[in-house]
Amino acid sequence: METFDLIIVGGGPVGLFTGYFAGLHGLKTIILEALADYGGQPQMLYPAKTIQDIPAYRKINGTALTKQLLASLETTTTVLRKNYRATTFNKYKDLWVINHEIAAKSIIIATGQGAFRPKQLPIKLDDQIADHVHYSLPDPAIFTNKDVAVLGGGDSALDFSLELAKLARVTLIHRRPEFRGMESNVQKLKKLKNVEILTPYLPQALSFHDNKIRLTCKQVGSNKERQKDFDEILVAYGFRANNRFLRKWEVELEEGLVAVNSKMQTNLNGVYAIGDAVTYDGRAPLIGLGFGEGQIAVMQIMRQVFPEKMLTVHSTALQ
Repeated sequence: METFDLIIVGGGPVGLFTGYFAGLHGLKTIILEALADYGGQPQMLYPAKTIQDIPAYRKINGTALTKQLLASLETTTTVLRKNYRATTFNKYKDLWVINHEIAAKSIIIATGQGAFRPKQLPIKLDDQIADHVHYSLPDPAIFTNKDVAVLGGGDSALDFSLELAKLARVTLIHRRPEFRGMESNVQKLKKLKNVEILTPYLPQALSFHDNKIRLTCKQVGSNKERQKDFDEILVAYGFRANNRFLRKWEVELEEGLVAVNSKMQTNLNGVYAIGDAVTYDGRAPLIGLGFGEGQIAVMQIMRQVFPEKMLTVHSTALQ
């Protein structure tokens, strides 16, 4: 059985930063990530999206952020393990054990909303059309000079549309007149000559005509239909997340999220939770806030679980 001081479950931005911070303080740490790559939602769903609320960066995209976090980890002894799903969880003496093979005195849950997959377009697709239907934006350049339909009404759909508008002709299609995303981004899109906004329309069918995808949409509340041809379709209906394994761990949950106190402690001794996996009064879903929660959790682990270890004092703490 492999033994560590700390197991971090989740390799998104918050988990990666917390692994770095734990290593900085001398904790023997391992990060377990269920997906095939690290970086969580920013890397897997919108790697090219500009993020403007990360401390010390005026703006940075998901891919660059993940690279920076992984580079920081290279300066520590923290172990990374991807494609590893934490399923079983039990206590053995003074250790918490994951999958009967990885053990530690302390655990930090940093799973966000869990392993996720994009919500699929509810239209049957043949292979030819499916090759042109996308659910993320790993490389915007492949859409250059193309006609692209973006389906959805949330922040992701708006962000995708703004990013693609730099390279392509964009039609944003949403089933409601109002968008769920930031109004400022809606106004930016409305000012762009190469962006058309269609509301309230719901996609009904896709077919292939003259090397183009013909999208048929029905106007909500009427029988009116509209057809338009595209080169590519980008679906931004959000994602389905799965954190159900936490119920088996007997971690106290509130509406599916982990309940923590101001020290990021759960109801289980030695088990902490941070990031979008947690809930407490006043919390907001911000990566920067998750970074701070990771620091709080590590400091508590140093004091409560490993009081014998030297707690490093950094220049920011000096008077």
